[in-house]
Amino acid sequence: MSKLLQVDFDFTGPFGDEMTAMMTSLAESINQEPGIIWKIWTTSEQSQLGGGIYLFEDEATAQSYLSMHSTRLTEMGITNIRGYIFDINEPLSMINNGPIA
Repeated sequence: MSKLLQVDFDFTGPFGDEMTAMMTSLAESINQEPGIIWKIWTTSEQSQLGGGIYLFEDEATAQSYLSMHSTRLTEMGITNIRGYIFDINEPLSMINNGPIA
C-alpha cells in the first residue's frame, strides 16, 4: 500500500527561481530513489519553511528515504526537521481528485 511522506523544516532560502536553479539536479536525483512515485516541493518564504510531500510505493521505502533525507538536510545545516508517514484513504482521495497513483 502506498504511503504519503510529509517533510518540513526551517529554511531561509533561496526561494523561487533561485531555488529552482540551485535544486534542479537534486530534484532529478530524487526520481531515482527506490519506491518514489512523485514529490511536490513546498516552500513558505513568509514562514521560512521548506519541505515536500512525497508518495512512495510502501512504508519501507518512505521510511528509508526519510532517514536518508534527514541526514542529508542535517549535513546541509538545516535544523528542526519534521517527517511524518501517513496512510492514504484512497476512496475519499479519489473523490477529491487526489494524485495517488
